[in-house]
Amino acid sequence: MCYVEEVNEIGLREVRQNASELVRRAEAGERMTITVSGRPAALLGPVAPRAWRRWDDLADLFTLPTDADWPADRDLVDGAVSDPWEGR
Repeated sequence: MCYVEEVNEIGLREVRQNASELVRRAEAGERMTITVSGRPAALLGPVAPRAWRRWDDLADLFTLPTDADWPADRDLVDGAVSDPWEGR
């Protein structure tokens, strides 16, 4: 099964003249391709809504195994503060 979404093409001049109406259509879910001299240049469409994440969804990130080489890598750093651009 192939899902093809119809996308309306609108010229840049129409965008300039009807920007408010086109944004209302995009907010309502319509996707439009903005063309410049007949060539597709940009897409105008609805923004995906932001969603809150539950702590339970993120908690698994903190249960991943740690890097076994981290203590050795950390010990290689001497802790001295230096200017990386000094002497350039």
